[in-house]
Amino acid sequence: MSDVANEDREFDIVVQGATGFTGNLVAEYLLREYGANGDIRWAMAGRSKDKLEKVRAGLGEDAGSIELIVADSFNTDALNALAARTRVILTTVGPYALYGSELVAACVANGTHYCDLAGEVQWVRKMIDLHHDEAKRTGARIVHCCGFDSVPMDLGVFFFQQAAKEKYGQYCQSISMFVKATKGTASGGTLASLVNLIKESREDREIARVLVHPYSLNPEGEREGPDRRDQQKMIYRDEVKSWTAPFVMAAVNTKVVRRSHALAGYPYGKEFRYEEAVLTGDGPSGWAKGTAMIAMLGSVVLGASFSPTRALLEKFILAKPGEGPDEELQQSGFFNLIQIGKLPDGTQLRTRITGDQDPGYGSTSKMLSECAICLAKDDLPTGGGVWTPAAAMGQPLLQRLQKNAGLSFELLA
Repeated sequence: MSDVANEDREFDIVVQGATGFTGNLVAEYLLREYGANGDIRWAMAGRSKDKLEKVRAGLGEDAGSIELIVADSFNTDALNALAARTRVILTTVGPYALYGSELVAACVANGTHYCDLAGEVQWVRKMIDLHHDEAKRTGARIVHCCGFDSVPMDLGVFFFQQAAKEKYGQYCQSISMFVKATKGTASGGTLASLVNLIKESREDREIARVLVHPYSLNPEGEREGPDRRDQQKMIYRDEVKSWTAPFVMAAVNTKVVRRSHALAGYPYGKEFRYEEAVLTGDGPSGWAKGTAMIAMLGSVVLGASFSPTRALLEKFILAKPGEGPDEELQQSGFFNLIQIGKLPDGTQLRTRITGDQDPGYGSTSKMLSECAICLAKDDLPTGGGVWTPAAAMGQPLLQRLQKNAGLSFELLA
């Protein structure tokens, strides 16, 4: 579906938040892979001209022609002017519940496509409720969760089901995703979003209900299904011969996958089930490792639930937004995910999803960039609305991720 309304914009992509750590990585990636004035016309935006100039200078001589745009997250006029100049806005400015709402509204009003790194279920639900119908009218594709949460998982299910259908003639009735191995650190922005999410859920019980409801991101009237709450305790899984622990990002990913399925019209059947967990190993050592992970996560959640301890966590323990690992650590990072699906006749299939850099920064910046390019350049079958990565971009994004972003999707059996 072509984007007649915004084909003649000055830019294809504007990177909002380019002065932040992840925004800088996105700018480095776009310059390295697509140049400053090539097929992708892009600019950098942020609230400080001085900081933008410093980032551009740090990118080297080839970046000298990249245009800089000053736009504060709360300046409605500036955000509308920004949105009117570009086909896509890519934003790394989080927590999005604090800094993202006005930018989404500006994109919707101007028919501008949008992608972000939001993993904040309560805010994504708010954007769906506020803007889905209007975005359909203006043609703006609003796509949240375009980083490690939830691109590998969302596109992983899309890939798995297409492969199962092609090879076996039927879709899987259920898919379980297991985190086999990762190397890297959670981004400061992700941690800040988690802390804010906990704070908001303590203050508003309706937000707490949105966070735990398995279908809270589905379209209104379609928020029922066979899945229950995400895994909360240690469970031994025979199919992987391992203990499994709760996966902190499952609270986002599972809901995104279910929304993708709903938006696609339930091709896998309304009884399709999806879950996520972390593999911790077999035997007593696997149980002990998982139990320690649960205790650590619980202590962070408990600490973030109360103002005094939350302040201590933010000041002394958690990485801050704008901070991140050096290039060596990014390059040496990776992730390895296993999916197990079951066909209607009981046949069990496996896929593997891998990424070649740390999930929180290096890989995420590449995924987000390719989502923006896909929205700007590819002929997509979807119109406007608040979408998920798989529902909005599907096969074109899957191809880009494998060709350019260092991800692999492989059917093992």
